[in-house]
Amino acid sequence: MMEESLQKPVSRVPLAVGSEQPLVVRFFAHLFSYIFHPLFVPLYVILFLMHLHPSYFSGTDDQTKFRLTLFVIQCSIAYPLLTIVLLKALGFIDSVFLRTQKDRIIPYIAVGIFYFWQYQVCRNYPGTLHPIVPSFMLGVFLAASAALIANIYYKISMHAMGVGGWLGIFLIIMQSNTMWMAWPLSVVLLITGVVCTSRLLISDHSPKDIYAGLLVGLVCQFAAAMVML
Repeated sequence: MMEESLQKPVSRVPLAVGSEQPLVVRFFAHLFSYIFHPLFVPLYVILFLMHLHPSYFSGTDDQTKFRLTLFVIQCSIAYPLLTIVLLKALGFIDSVFLRTQKDRIIPYIAVGIFYFWQYQVCRNYPGTLHPIVPSFMLGVFLAASAALIANIYYKISMHAMGVGGWLGIFLIIMQSNTMWMAWPLSVVLLITGVVCTSRLLISDHSPKDIYAGLLVGLVCQFAAAMVML
């Protein structure tokens, strides 16, 4: 009897994604994932262009900058979050964290609409906006559209797409020689590495999902720049 009990395999409950990581690692991985969520990236880029770039918004009054900032918050953050909360409340998605490909279909369509509206407003904004602004917004829209198509086949990383687009627009600014981009590009490269590593640690994304997201974010920004700049 004793030998049989020793030989009997012990059933194991599968661990949740990322639960095998130390607590402090999981804490910081979640923290970085929230701070650099893809919904926040357009706002970070616009604030950089407004307040740190020496020429793109030169001559633009503070009221125009404030209105544009509110508009970006509205289209890139408020409306997408409201859409996800409503979808969850109505039972169209299982989780607000969009853990499955099925859950991501309607949010991708919704944010695509919001991003296209954002691009159109920036392109036809009253007054003069530097073409880099609508170019970036077009790249964001293209990335959301590409993600919707990729979602048919695998769960591409939205976080990687976000930082990939951020890295892409900074590379485009660097190529324009309008600003010394050594420190901004270094910071974004660090953020890109931290965010992608965090998603590998605490999500069920494979390296392929991460690399594909980075590539889509980069390519879409360069494609938009070819059209707009």
